[in-house]
Amino acid sequence: MTEPLLKVEGLKKYFPIKAGILGRVKNYVKAVDDISFAVQQGETLGIVGESGCGKSTTGRMLMRLLEPTAGKVFFDGQELTQLSNDEMRKARRDIQMVFQDPYASLNPRHTIEKILMEPLNVHNIGDPKERKKKVHEFLEIVGLSSYHAKRYPHQFSGGQRQRIGIARALMTNPKLIIADEPVSALDVSIQAQVLNLMQDLQQELKLTYIFIAHDLGVVRHISDRVGVMYLGQMAELADSEALYEKPLHPYTQALLSAVPVPDPEFLREEMLVAGDIPSPANPPSGCRFHTRCPFKMAICETTVPIFAEVEKGHSVACHLYEESRPQ
Repeated sequence: MTEPLLKVEGLKKYFPIKAGILGRVKNYVKAVDDISFAVQQGETLGIVGESGCGKSTTGRMLMRLLEPTAGKVFFDGQELTQLSNDEMRKARRDIQMVFQDPYASLNPRHTIEKILMEPLNVHNIGDPKERKKKVHEFLEIVGLSSYHAKRYPHQFSGGQRQRIGIARALMTNPKLIIADEPVSALDVSIQAQVLNLMQDLQQELKLTYIFIAHDLGVVRHISDRVGVMYLGQMAELADSEALYEKPLHPYTQALLSAVPVPDPEFLREEMLVAGDIPSPANPPSGCRFHTRCPFKMAICETTVPIFAEVEKGHSVACHLYEESRPQ
């Protein structure tokens, strides 16, 4: 087995809650609480979960746009959490991000040419003539024309802006792209075009993706493996087919039963989850899902399940499976 391109160990992010005139810390929001996973070169790992489960925070910590509270991130043999700001800036040449909102992530005062040249200027790649040529080349690659370079973001549709966002992420020839809900702000007909573009680029440019989304249908379309997060922790991680055919965690089963099927004759058992997501500032004891789980046992209320491999390549944190029970 080759060494993974990205390896995450025990990653945590706690945001302090301050109170009073002196701003003393009275509690913490546990946005991400001890997650570990690895991504192989050339694969796509999908990370899914409801809003507020910590998936976007995880993506930002991998690039150190947010500093982790604890844990380690290894990328291409380097430990990113130990790098200085200057070293991290150099490392970001190989890790780029595509943001959720194409309306907010592009500077409205800059032309597309200036927006796409910025990563080349920051990382000192090529001379002005080569940079201009590369901008035009990548606009063509993402399905736009070189004459679009002189236009401003407001002159494009949402789908075109997201193509520009993807082109900007590709300018430094990165190895890993973290896509944070890249299609959720787009129309459904445009979503498929952008997803197909991302898959074509992955083949062409030998890219590795971490694809963050809340839509299980979109994730299935693009991912090799899928991780399901709940309240800051990883609930289940498996190959895409295995997860969709045989979900093991009750939360994953509930998520999949809520995905609409375009067939009026198709009947399936719907699994309803009671209650709302608890606050990440005050998560439940034991298994975090026990307050909403239809299969709750006494052990779930007191003991945290271990995230363990139950079948080959299929890990889950649930007391229903022997491997997850602390011995």
